[in-house]
Amino acid sequence: MNMLIAQQLKEENIGEYLLYMWQIEDMIRAYKFDIDAIDKNLISKFVQPEETIKEIREWYMHLIDMMMRENIQEKGHLQINKNVIITLTDLHQNLLRSANETEYSQTYYKTLPFIVELRSKSPEKDVPEIETCFSALYGYLLMKLQNKEISGETQAAISQISSFLRLLSAKYKLEI
Repeated sequence: MNMLIAQQLKEENIGEYLLYMWQIEDMIRAYKFDIDAIDKNLISKFVQPEETIKEIREWYMHLIDMMMRENIQEKGHLQINKNVIITLTDLHQNLLRSANETEYSQTYYKTLPFIVELRSKSPEKDVPEIETCFSALYGYLLMKLQNKEISGETQAAISQISSFLRLLSAKYKLEI
């Protein structure tokens, strides 16, 4: 996992990019911000030219530095990732206001009951709806990785949220 994947995802699917970057943040935390451990366990596994490996290592070091400066060692997201949420939230609001975006509005309103339920269970009430959706999807992916049992109700909610985020990501790609 590295900057090459992140760059590709950012161009192709902003939603997948954001989830990927959240995973990178968690991996950096798991390796306790130790670039040598990240190098040994992640970077060294790549079959890339030496110059590319050097760039990947510098990318991780830069992310570690940003996480330290932004004081998100325990939890939270980098400002660069928060900016993606802000951009997607702005786009979301513009799409909802557009008379030409009936498919988007319909998909959003089908998703809204799940968003409301998730927000009612969250201690953080001021989180943007788009971030709530991404957090739900990220939590679901973590549960799958841990082989935790996932209810049919949760799977249905995630399916609808995924459809919504996929559409938002596609609209974003058309905008850039």
